Amino acid sequence: MRLPFSFRLVLSALFCFASVTVAGGLTPPPPQPPLIYRIAIRDTIQPITAGRLDRAIELAERDHAAALLVDLDTPGGLLDSTRHMVGAILNSRVPVIVYIAPSGARAGSAGFFLLEASDVAAMAPGTNAGASHPVLASGAPDDTMKQKMENDAAAFLRSYTTTRGRNAEVAETAVRSSKSFSADEAIAQHLTDLISPNDAQLIGSLDGRTIQRASGPVTLHLRNANIVTIEPTVREQVLGRLANPNLAVMLLLGGALLIYLEFNIPGTIIPGALGTVMVLVAAFALDLLPIRHTALLLLLAAATLLILELKFASHGVLAAAGILCLALGTLTLIDAPIPELAIHPWLAISLCTAFGIITIFLLRLALRSRRRKALIGPAALVGSMGTAMEPIWLQDTLPIGHILVQGEIWQAIAAAPISERESVRVVGFHGDILEVQAATSASQ
Repeated sequence: MRLPFSFRLVLSALFCFASVTVAGGLTPPPPQPPLIYRIAIRDTIQPITAGRLDRAIELAERDHAAALLVDLDTPGGLLDSTRHMVGAILNSRVPVIVYIAPSGARAGSAGFFLLEASDVAAMAPGTNAGASHPVLASGAPDDTMKQKMENDAAAFLRSYTTTRGRNAEVAETAVRSSKSFSADEAIAQHLTDLISPNDAQLIGSLDGRTIQRASGPVTLHLRNANIVTIEPTVREQVLGRLANPNLAVMLLLGGALLIYLEFNIPGTIIPGALGTVMVLVAAFALDLLPIRHTALLLLLAAATLLILELKFASHGVLAAAGILCLALGTLTLIDAPIPELAIHPWLAISLCTAFGIITIFLLRLALRSRRRKALIGPAALVGSMGTAMEPIWLQDTLPIGHILVQGEIWQAIAAAPISERESVRVVGFHGDILEVQAATSASQ
């Protein structure tokens, strides 16, 4: 049976509408721009910066970022943290771009190891990198130890610069000869991949570039990338501040001084409690830094000598020895591979000088109190002024009078008659009876 024309027209319209709808539903959504995470490391290389890099790599891998951009400006740092960060970069599933920026920045010492470990090594104009000779801060090593340190650091650097396709022989001169390279020198000698004035141009230059990774060649697709900066957490900011050796020493000596005040003035509570907290925080901060055990022994000896000074009257000899141990221990406390991780001598000397001045002041108060006899009862009233409450007669006559002295009523006798309400001075005592004389005669 032939369908009516109007019905066939409606069916045709519905069919066309369904076709358009299905075709529209099959159209793929517009592609999302690639994601690049960015982290700025502008500090020494130590456990806190290593933890920040770990968190950034983990976040980039979780969100399948196209790359992780590390803006680096560092004087160097600790070898253990450097090895950890190099390992994290080499094992990252996300390409890592290390960029020395802005102009004037550097990748000194440990920073050069990070630069060479990256998938893409870039520098801004006016930057430099290198000077990675290992340093033994506890003193000049002998020739054998020096050679061992150089060989170990050089082998570590060679182990991954070759796989990155960079000039391992030239890179090794940064370790053995402490050579440093400008941005132009580094790219000319195949230590870095490109020079770029800012992040945006760097990302644009890398779009479509093929890099060599452990898993094989990878082509970067970074056009119109969305760059998200990973800010340090509150915990990382606090720990980063505490990793400053000068702040740690200030907390340590300040807390020790407050505890010392508590020992000298017991019962005040607040100095002792606050000092204990400061010392504990300082101990936590020092745990993040390389410290010398001999310096810890000196600080322990200083605390022992100062406590002994409170117990025994050495006339300041023990205190002087304690302050000397404190100064030596403070100056040598941090085994710093670079000057930025060392304690400033002027700060250590200033803190120890202040500690010594306060200690001397407290010792003078303690010596004065030790020399002063503990007087109680009638003996403590000799020399005090009082007022006769009634007439006071001769010593061998009765009745014995009463006086008011220092708010107390005492029996008193006198060698000469004293009238009522007359001012008197206590000149001696017999048992619990005071001997007085008129204030006018006492002053003559």
